[in-house]
Amino acid sequence: MTILIWKQASCKCFNPVTIYGRYTCPNVFFSSASAALSHSSQLKLCTFSFSAFCKTHQRLPIYCKSIKNFNVKQTVFVQCSFSSTILRSYSSGTSSDDSSGNRPTSGTPPKELGANESGSVSANKLPRRVVKRLQKQGISENEYVSKLSTATTDATHFNSNQEIFIGKKEKLEEMLKNMSTEPHHLSETDSFPSDIKRIKRWEKEQAAVFAEQKVSPSTTSVMLFPGQGCQFVGMGQKLLDYPGVQDIYDEASSILGYNLLNLCLNGPKSELDKTVHCQPAVMITSLAAIEKCREDHQKAVERCVATAGFSVGEFTSLVFSGVLSFPDAVKLVKVRAEAMQRASETIGSGMLTVFLAHDTDLKGAVRMAKEYCTQRRKIEDPVCCVANYLFPECKVLAGHEEALEFIATNAKEFRILKTKRLPVSGAFHTQLMNSAVQPLKNALNGMKLGSPKIPVYSNVTSIPYHRNVNFSHMLTQHLIKPVKWEQIMHEMYSRDQGEEFPNTYEVGPGRQMGTLLRQVNLQAYKQYHSIDV
Repeated sequence: MTILIWKQASCKCFNPVTIYGRYTCPNVFFSSASAALSHSSQLKLCTFSFSAFCKTHQRLPIYCKSIKNFNVKQTVFVQCSFSSTILRSYSSGTSSDDSSGNRPTSGTPPKELGANESGSVSANKLPRRVVKRLQKQGISENEYVSKLSTATTDATHFNSNQEIFIGKKEKLEEMLKNMSTEPHHLSETDSFPSDIKRIKRWEKEQAAVFAEQKVSPSTTSVMLFPGQGCQFVGMGQKLLDYPGVQDIYDEASSILGYNLLNLCLNGPKSELDKTVHCQPAVMITSLAAIEKCREDHQKAVERCVATAGFSVGEFTSLVFSGVLSFPDAVKLVKVRAEAMQRASETIGSGMLTVFLAHDTDLKGAVRMAKEYCTQRRKIEDPVCCVANYLFPECKVLAGHEEALEFIATNAKEFRILKTKRLPVSGAFHTQLMNSAVQPLKNALNGMKLGSPKIPVYSNVTSIPYHRNVNFSHMLTQHLIKPVKWEQIMHEMYSRDQGEEFPNTYEVGPGRQMGTLLRQVNLQAYKQYHSIDV
């Protein structure tokens, strides 16, 4: 049987079709005479696709499935009259009909190449455009036809500038495998239709595997850590029976230089409320509460998918996620608290919680408070702005003491429902904390910061820190930028209707984070839990 693949005179181009295996051979061209292949029961080879005609010697793609069971004694590459390459496969037996009805005999080229009845190639059958090309290359027609005729009968290895001969099937197979760009195991089926069914089935199975791997949000958890203002005398008492808690307080006390546990348990409240003591106390107690959560809710810690901390609580989140080591975090918070305490003592300032109605003119209140400070109190560049975004109906203002007094006194004029002073010593998260930036920046220099193992939502941007973030810059900006807690809650719990929510754990003193979550997202709050300290 003889299998011939040649370039049809029509030169009609078809789009290549890739079938689970791509092989690229130099100077090889497969034509649209693929119908002849389907007539051969001996050729267990997927139909070659037709590739657009390219210039001579240009690399052309071949798309095939497998050459397994390709029962061919000899394969010859011959330069055809169209300056492309023809793959001819010869085997013993009779010739088979091609798609055009011609029956070429074994060892002879098809008539499209200029073959006469005796099997030789006639020069006068060469297309005129090919003759012109040969003349430009300095090759005579007879010389070209002679080589073409010799190629159909010579069974020896031959290599020249115009032709390539490969004498063994094994070499063709090895060449194709070496040039493969896809896994061979995808090319070992027998027929094209079954391949399609097999790959579809494989894709369906893979989709099922990934579907099984999808984790239900209800089995995951989110850890929230409170900030300054949640402290109370006696916090930490419910944690002491858990392993590792005493060591946490002892190590922190050695870094801070005072007995932190005694201050948390016994006070006095006036000392605990000071910024220099309050911030380390809240962070250390929250980290100790993680140990309790680990014992009582082990899966919650293991399956945590996100974490965030309010103000100084963000340092707790960074320790929990692996960005900061415990000793470094204690050192940073100590420097931060001391710097913020000094900044607070320099200028009379504070923070004021305001509860809003739908028609509250908060912008007008802030503007009038600044004008009051400038005109009546002669304060240059007065500060009064939103420092904490808690939930839609509640914000925390911070700034000069005079500005806050003005807003509290004239709240009704701006339709502010209620005001409440916070037990803090300064206008945190405003420009009045500029003097605290450099000390914290100096403390951060040289510290080794890791990449977050769990997404940590930033107070400054309200989105998770990315791996390449400049933590030193972000943590110093954290001092003078507002806490976007309301925005964090929206980012963290936003999901399609009907989708489940994760279990939320407030880890640390108080339940303020739960209160804020309830105001922002009631459905997420239904999965809220607190770790008592």
